[in-house]
Amino acid sequence: MNNTCIVGIDVGTSGVKVLALDQTGQILSSIVESYPLYQPQTGWTEQDPSDWWTATVKALKAMMQTLGDFQIAAIGLSGQMHGMVALDSSNRVVRRAILWNDQRTGPQCEAITEAAGGLTELLKLTNNQMLTGYTGGKIAWLKAIEPDNYAKTVLVINPKDYIRFRLSGALCTDVSDASGFGFYDVANNVWSDSLIAKAGLKRSLFPEVVESGAITGQVTLEAATETSLPQGIPVVGGGGDAVISTTGLGLIKPGRVAVTLGTSGVVAMGLPRFMDNPQGSLQVFRGNAPDTFTAMGVTLAAAGSYHWFRNALGRYESAVGKEQGVSAFKLLDDEAAAVAAGSDGLIFMPYLNGERCPINDSNARGGFVGLTSQHEMGHFARAVLEGVAFSMRQVYELIKSENGDLMASGEVVLAGGGAASDLWRQIFADVFNMPVRTVYGSAEGGSFGAALVAGVAVGVWPSLEATVLLIKPESETQPIAAHVARYEQAYATYCKLYDALKWI
Repeated sequence: MNNTCIVGIDVGTSGVKVLALDQTGQILSSIVESYPLYQPQTGWTEQDPSDWWTATVKALKAMMQTLGDFQIAAIGLSGQMHGMVALDSSNRVVRRAILWNDQRTGPQCEAITEAAGGLTELLKLTNNQMLTGYTGGKIAWLKAIEPDNYAKTVLVINPKDYIRFRLSGALCTDVSDASGFGFYDVANNVWSDSLIAKAGLKRSLFPEVVESGAITGQVTLEAATETSLPQGIPVVGGGGDAVISTTGLGLIKPGRVAVTLGTSGVVAMGLPRFMDNPQGSLQVFRGNAPDTFTAMGVTLAAAGSYHWFRNALGRYESAVGKEQGVSAFKLLDDEAAAVAAGSDGLIFMPYLNGERCPINDSNARGGFVGLTSQHEMGHFARAVLEGVAFSMRQVYELIKSENGDLMASGEVVLAGGGAASDLWRQIFADVFNMPVRTVYGSAEGGSFGAALVAGVAVGVWPSLEATVLLIKPESETQPIAAHVARYEQAYATYCKLYDALKWI
């Protein structure tokens, strides 16, 4: 058994990550393959599921060349949540997938809420608002705007579930991704047939739901031939990335808050029991272990804001970085680090794709506020990093206000690609006025958690609680007192900007 490993596959927004862990939780291999993002209109985001599969095949083939004598015990799955993959009667993709950060479904989400009898009645059915990012509004949009494609569609699944289908032929989703449809009765762990009927949608479109640790199938001969994987490897239920990433950080129970800096930003905590969500301000989803839950708030452009900044305004740093073999983000960080905390009054609002939390407004727009002739490139770069931290702190404050001491934390565990930045870690420590820690595997996103869940499913580890011991501390950043005071003032200003500028 010493040569056993577990594979986690995470279908992200910018690329797929394939990771292999050994029994001690050591990463043996981690490979990323990118794919395109399509934005046919402002606020619309789409991807072609065939691109996900092509990238997954390429990454798996590369991984297999690195594993030597290791034998794969199971494959776990993670992926961007809420993406609508519409399949026809032959299991072919009907249209490009509509993604989690797509904002086109506002009218449909409002109509579903009205059909439920208003927000209060909707929350009784699902414990969650019908947000524009959710899969359910996309299905209603398909029916209203593309009726021919709706007529062709016989099943809707999420991105990671499409990879499951291509690997094993199984068609299902897990409880955490089902929670993100907006039509799932989270308290009772079933589809809300009542809400589906009120919305006028076909019940048959909604897939079978399994626990995250369920074995859903095995790698088929066809998939084995394409990927170089051995045939017959168990494929496990897995989870949506925002939920399973917290499992990979050891957030099985309350006590620490996690901030994930991926394309989106997630502030989350694991819960041992169901929690009411009276205003619908948060997202309360089923967890990756039976009868557990995750409470979280999701912003739409966290590390995605820094990516946008690099692409739009950091072309010089990108060119220099390419010449010198250095990341453009490192060069931008260096310029930002030369600027004082608070960016000399320059504030960035990260509403590049609308926003979900702490405000739910698909029409929200980003911006720089407080610009003067003294501001230079480093100010802009630092303001982006600070603005994202301010946004995430707002979500954390909302979680605390809704749930009191249960959700209070004395530390932040930072994860996702953005956690690799020393400067960003310091900014988060200063803005939150808490120690910021990273843990081993925190930069791997959902793939690490997916591998842990899969390992538990096949008996490599006895429980998810047992896997917490595998998640080793990696770094710790303490707040700087002088910065904390400066950021308190800047944060107070930031919190007023949305309401002040909403009219435009």
